[in-house]
Amino acid sequence: MTFSLIIPVYKNEATIPALLEAVQGINRSLQGKLEVVFVVDGSPDRSYELLRAALETLPFPAQLLAHSRNFGSFPAIRTGLAAARGQYFAAMAADLQEPPELMVEFFSALASNDCDVVVGTRSARRDPLFTRLSAAAFWGIYRRFVVKDIPPGGVDIFGCNRQFRDQLLLLEESRSSLIALIFWLGFRRKLISYERRPGGESGWTLRKKVDYMLDSFFAFTDYPIRLLIRLGFIGSAVSILLAAIVLVARLMDEIAVPGYAATMLAVLFLGAINLLGLGVVGTYAWRAYENSKSRPLAIVATRVENEKRLS
Repeated sequence: MTFSLIIPVYKNEATIPALLEAVQGINRSLQGKLEVVFVVDGSPDRSYELLRAALETLPFPAQLLAHSRNFGSFPAIRTGLAAARGQYFAAMAADLQEPPELMVEFFSALASNDCDVVVGTRSARRDPLFTRLSAAAFWGIYRRFVVKDIPPGGVDIFGCNRQFRDQLLLLEESRSSLIALIFWLGFRRKLISYERRPGGESGWTLRKKVDYMLDSFFAFTDYPIRLLIRLGFIGSAVSILLAAIVLVARLMDEIAVPGYAATMLAVLFLGAINLLGLGVVGTYAWRAYENSKSRPLAIVATRVENEKRLS
């Protein structure tokens, strides 16, 4: 039984020594059955050089992969998952803001066959007030519009068995959300709570959060399209009401400006129809986009057969 730990690395030069010490502690807790896959995601600092120099001194199997440029932490995790050779897998941030001993809990739950995927959910976080408020708003919107099952504290780390890993790697979607895919796949899921602690500087910037939210919206929900359709219907109803008011006012000679009534009727009606039309066209585009992603229509999690065979 072997365990593979995937660690994406980006601007983590300052925490590399502590990271190496932490993974050695994890290896001891797992009785020397750990493999570590470091994926340097186009980091501009000396993270790769430090890991390369330490690679041969590590007392456990380790791989070091480097992306040609910065693709993001989630593509780095996928790269590590594809290269890992263990039976069970987990991803951990290199900034050490999640307790390393949580990985031992992940692997223990997976090895005992309690679940197919285990997700770390934050029960508390020692961050500045603004960071906590922005994180709460981010994951609140995410739960409301993208993945309703996601924990309130959000998800950054997870572990899984080989079956789940293989199915996850089949979903080759660009500009998607790895976390949302984990919940979309289903399987037996277990949540383990932890308290996030101060660590190295996180590369999870506001711009990356906004990009990630947009990717998740466009990949997992048609809410913007449905919102356009609703606005179109509401606009149509309001335009009809206003059009009736303008028409009555024109018939009663309350509007003296030539062409005003016709212009208002055309602007109100066509504006509402445009919104409605955009929503309808967007619906068809969304359905075509859904089919182009080539996600499997169903996932077979368990297969049972008796000993009889067809004659």
